[in-house]
Amino acid sequence: MRGIDVSDVRWKNPLRRGLRAAAVMLFFSLSACGGNSADQVDLTPDKPAEQLYAEAQEFSQNGQWLQAAAAYEEVERQHPYSELAKRAQVEAAYAYYEGDSYEEAVGAAERFIDLHPGDEATPYAYYLIGLCYYEQISDVGRDQDMTERALQSFDEMVRRYPESDYARDARLKLDLIQDHLAGKEMEIGRYYETRKQYVGAINRFRNVVENYQTTSHVPEALFRLTETYLALGVRKEAQSAAAVLGYNYPGSIWYERSYALLEDQNLQPAEDSGSWLSNLF
Repeated sequence: MRGIDVSDVRWKNPLRRGLRAAAVMLFFSLSACGGNSADQVDLTPDKPAEQLYAEAQEFSQNGQWLQAAAAYEEVERQHPYSELAKRAQVEAAYAYYEGDSYEEAVGAAERFIDLHPGDEATPYAYYLIGLCYYEQISDVGRDQDMTERALQSFDEMVRRYPESDYARDARLKLDLIQDHLAGKEMEIGRYYETRKQYVGAINRFRNVVENYQTTSHVPEALFRLTETYLALGVRKEAQSAAAVLGYNYPGSIWYERSYALLEDQNLQPAEDSGSWLSNLF
């Protein structure tokens, strides 16, 4: 036997049809009376993308960065497939950066990179991520997590886009970051040295000499190696450190101090072909 079509019964029954019409009318009347209820559906038409973008730009020009970021994100929310939506993503990241909301800026920039890996603005998005971490670098006496993140971000940016407009500045900042990290190593090394933990100190000074050769801390690191090797009685390494220091930084105050230390023990700077220092330089 043929089954009953429930939908036919519902619509063809006059009583049910009348009840349904009444229910629909009641729904709209309640919605109209609901005022600002949280459950009320917002039926306001979307603004044109151009208008939203212009409003966001006005916020930016007035220095209202967080309002600008929210407005740029609204462009994408209301018009996700428009060309302005893509541009607004980058602008939102920059606005968050200017507003010191670095975490939000990084999130917005990373999202842009994920969605548009081949876009012409992608190098800038990488650069902006590096800037966010760079702005949060603390002094050498504190944790250097942000310094490491800035280093990784700028390094990736330069590696991926070496000819981009932002690569030159990224390289300059990489040099400053390297110097900052070397300074942190020197601080820890000096701390160990003052407590006569010479092996720990040597490891820190050696790290500076080996991995941060272009920084301003290398001359002092070589002097500290001379000092700590002498404290341990490892004279050949001390003489080698002083010799390398004198050869590479002959006019440095650190070489004068190293030479004086050796002279006090009737020693002279002398290169040792078997030393790690000689092989390094």
